[in-house]
Amino acid sequence: MTFPLTLLGALLCSLTVSSEVVPQADFHVQGIAGKWYLLGFATNAEWFVNSRASMKMGTAMVIPTADGELDLSYANLNSDGSCWRLNNVAKKTDVPGKFTFTSRGEMKDMYVVDAKYDEYALIHTTTRKGSNPTVLNKLYGRAVDLSADLLEMFRQFSLETGILPENIAFLPKNGTFHINREVLC
Repeated sequence: MTFPLTLLGALLCSLTVSSEVVPQADFHVQGIAGKWYLLGFATNAEWFVNSRASMKMGTAMVIPTADGELDLSYANLNSDGSCWRLNNVAKKTDVPGKFTFTSRGEMKDMYVVDAKYDEYALIHTTTRKGSNPTVLNKLYGRAVDLSADLLEMFRQFSLETGILPENIAFLPKNGTFHINREVLC
């Protein structure tokens, strides 16, 4: 009886290890620099379930710092025409493509999972809160449209990371607005 339990334990451990998200192997911090459109958003977080219907496409500006960190600026037009903004500095870790930052008082780990720097970036973020971290996956594009294959890749990745199908959203376009370091929206 001991051998089957040991085998089961080893199998469960291997499944846990194989399901861990890791950053893109050939990550280059300069490649991620510039303007991105937020096209896909997936999380089981309660706030998202309650506000998903009102979410629209936004933009992000990513600026690498001299020491390899990322200055992140997000902007989105609200339905009343006002601008929603969020700024963070993502600190580099010993693992290329993995960053940490604090947002709204919560510590987050951010992984650049997959990127073709001139086309798309798949970002996986976990919030370390209690024993059950919250997962947030985002799909960014250099343009406001991506191929059906990339949208499906994002959907599959989100399902594999535990996101319920109904909590995977492809955000509708949100008019035209500009983002730069001085003025957002």
